[in-house]
Amino acid sequence: MTTPASIILGIDTGGTFTDFVLWREGQLRIHKVLSTPAAPEQAILQGLRELGLAPAALGEQLVTIHGSTVATNAALEGKGVRTALITNRGLKDLLTIGRQARGRLYDLQPTPLPPPVPAELCLETGGRLDPCGHVVEDLSDADLALLNRQITELAPTAVAINLLYSYVDDRFERRIEAAMPAGMFVARSSFVLPEYKEYERGIATWLNAWLGPLISGYLQRLQTHLDPSPLSIMQSSGGTIAAEQAARRAVNLLLSGPAGGLAGALYLGRLAGSSRLISFDMGGTSTDVALLCGDIRLTNEGRIGPYPVAVPMVDMATIGAGGGSIAYLDDGGMLHVGPESAGAQPGPACYGRGGSAPTVTDANLALGRLRADQFLGGSMALDEAAARHALQRLADGMGKSLQDAAEGIIRLANEHMGRALREISVQRGFDPREFTLCCFGGAGGLHVCDLAENLGIRHAIVPLHGGVLSALGMLVAPRERQASRTLRTPLAATSADQLTEALAGLARSGRAELQAEGVDDAQIAQEDSLDLRYRGQSYTLNTPWRGRLDGAEADFHELHALRYGHRMHLPVELVNVRCRVYAPGSEIELPTANVIPERPVPATIAGLSEAAAVFDRDMLAIGRRYAGPLLITERVSTTLIKSGWQVRRDALGNLLLEYCHASQAGQGQSSETAAT
Repeated sequence: MTTPASIILGIDTGGTFTDFVLWREGQLRIHKVLSTPAAPEQAILQGLRELGLAPAALGEQLVTIHGSTVATNAALEGKGVRTALITNRGLKDLLTIGRQARGRLYDLQPTPLPPPVPAELCLETGGRLDPCGHVVEDLSDADLALLNRQITELAPTAVAINLLYSYVDDRFERRIEAAMPAGMFVARSSFVLPEYKEYERGIATWLNAWLGPLISGYLQRLQTHLDPSPLSIMQSSGGTIAAEQAARRAVNLLLSGPAGGLAGALYLGRLAGSSRLISFDMGGTSTDVALLCGDIRLTNEGRIGPYPVAVPMVDMATIGAGGGSIAYLDDGGMLHVGPESAGAQPGPACYGRGGSAPTVTDANLALGRLRADQFLGGSMALDEAAARHALQRLADGMGKSLQDAAEGIIRLANEHMGRALREISVQRGFDPREFTLCCFGGAGGLHVCDLAENLGIRHAIVPLHGGVLSALGMLVAPRERQASRTLRTPLAATSADQLTEALAGLARSGRAELQAEGVDDAQIAQEDSLDLRYRGQSYTLNTPWRGRLDGAEADFHELHALRYGHRMHLPVELVNVRCRVYAPGSEIELPTANVIPERPVPATIAGLSEAAAVFDRDMLAIGRRYAGPLLITERVSTTLIKSGWQVRRDALGNLLLEYCHASQAGQGQSSETAAT
């Protein structure tokens, strides 16, 4: 258990930067270092040194919560370990065949993807059940001995076990796991995802085995450096898990960093009085968008690269548009932005680290939206000449001026991000005008007004320390476990008591794991839900379970009408039961924002008809309204307030933006702004 005197450190490893948020004795301190993708722990150790933190001396007083991209990057780059698959006889090609869905509908000759598991590593055995759990083919001692010999000869680093209907009875999977050679990393589907759909369950199990040794090795190295300080890891569902347990659940860490951002957005949004948010996290490599209706929304239909990921993860859309996204012309002369990124090495041209391709960050710098001498609080000077040189080559190819090329890059990046925002709002049955746009990430503040106007949103928040919000969210994220089980029965054929008993069984294991982390049972809360669908449908909607069957059915009809625009007069089928057990995260009280009175300086920003006032964020008076155009700088990000927008800073330091008509823009103008 953490105490109020604890030193709590949130660490978010991104593709370009590694972010740190330190809470100590009631004060927050933020820090950034460039990521070291080849060995992510090296950037973390650098940050610890620069923050003056010595885990060996601080011991258990220092609590670290970490969001890692190790699993994500390995999955996207295809760099998992050598993994064998064990399944029932006749099913060794299951993961290769998949759903037989084409990525592009009209591409009749698609390039075949390599199989997840090479044919020589796919093994078949007995232990087959029918849907009711009856034995169709037994698992013999000879089967187990043969598997052991095959695994020894093939020498994989990990093994994935995926037998038919193991979610009904997992005894055969457990026997196979026990028969594996000592020291082998083993993932069985009845532990990873005890749900129906053997392909999705198999992919989740394979991913867990394929990535598991990498995660385990990384966490062991990191724990060695942090010893004896405890380490927790952010999960894709928005809750944390002890590092010792996270090593077995690699597939649950694929959206570790973005989940931290949503936890932070939800926390600060509530403090600012806004619980209905559309989050917009623009980093150096990608942009993540999500919709928050009082809580983090989860999905079991996520993807990583070409593969489905059916474990619970935050429901968000991710696109390859970030500050480091590279702009280029295709063979037909059309401008593209992303998805390829300059990353941390060499980074955008303006970083002065050898990058030569024009990026979104270079465009913002050339247009005057970034201040070359105030990047990262002045600790990293930007090379404007290098940015303009990279952009000029692109402009020459377009037959346009440098300013036109830079503005084209910004408009195109905004369109990519606006499309993603509409996908998670309009296409889900939600009107974005009823939400507040919550913008964070190091590059997000430069685009917030454009995107809000694109969707007709009139209110936006740029949270305190938005450039490191994922790391901040890790400080306040709950400790959590998600459990599920497939039942597959008509809803009318079950009873409330049966469902309560099944959910209680799921809760017991989660509670035991939380208690092993030192959580008092009295602190643990439980949320139950059901995956329901109409008879004959393939997909489900997750519906809260409040103890009444008629209430669950009514809620399902309402959810179906909201999502798809209609309800059906068909029987409702129960597919899965789900249980979330959780305990509150660390209780931190954010300090009141400081004000450092100082007059702003004017700056010319290309594309704006009037000069903009440049403020350091700490210079803004609490509660006073300032009218755009403004450029607000801080250590980890920059925010552009366009004409027609007003901004005020609340007591915590959040920037609250409001759109008004152009004729009203000057009415709320502060004396400081008017003076410039």
